[in-house]
Amino acid sequence: MKTLNLVGPGAVDLADRLVPRLDGRVATVETLPETAARDTDAGAAYGLSADGSWIGAGDGETLPDLLDSLVPDFDYALTVGFDTARLPTVAIGDAEVVGDARVMLSDADADLDPILDAVADVEPRVTLESLVERAKASPHAERSGAIATFTGRVRVKDSDDDTRTTQLEFEKYEGVAADRMRTIREELETRDGVFEVLMHHRTGVLREGEDIVFVVVLAGHREEAFRTVEDGINRLKDEVPIFKKESTEEEEFWIHERA
Repeated sequence: MKTLNLVGPGAVDLADRLVPRLDGRVATVETLPETAARDTDAGAAYGLSADGSWIGAGDGETLPDLLDSLVPDFDYALTVGFDTARLPTVAIGDAEVVGDARVMLSDADADLDPILDAVADVEPRVTLESLVERAKASPHAERSGAIATFTGRVRVKDSDDDTRTTQLEFEKYEGVAADRMRTIREELETRDGVFEVLMHHRTGVLREGEDIVFVVVLAGHREEAFRTVEDGINRLKDEVPIFKKESTEEEEFWIHERA
């Protein structure tokens, strides 16, 4: 799912114009005024209209969590009015941008073509759940008795005495990284009993506790599933050119420069 944040005057109107120009299923997430929330004893409250439109209210849901929950069901998500979101962003007028500014517009009535071009270059948002759903949809799924997964996360510290890691930043060697990952997948899928191997490594700035990398294996039995997940993540770390910069409370450094 590709995500684009719209901020500035007229962002809602811009989203309304943009939705029909996007080829696929589109979710729109808008900021709501505080008065839009209603108190409820339940953890969340939802309203649903006859045409399937819905609105939800509740505590504890963050924007990243909400977007992750949308990934399996949508091709695009437009977030509207989230000024501090760390997302690919279209800024209207003099709006300040915290995320990755992809397009700057003088007003909300501007030509949409630059936005559509920018969307084409946005890296899709991928979750472990979306990869598992892809594996389950495989034509070989009926022969599978196992799905094994691996998730790599931003570790804050190795031990209690370590300096806290605040964030990691990842950069891919464009083109080469994708080709290497594809080769690893194809070679692992030649193993007996292994039907599908899926991998994804996030790039950009990731903060403590955030997910970094996923490996999902669809296999006939658990033995080949577990073995292939382990080999997959080991080969990805050894063979795919992805560079990591670590920021701690005391310093920042590129990992390969420390080796």
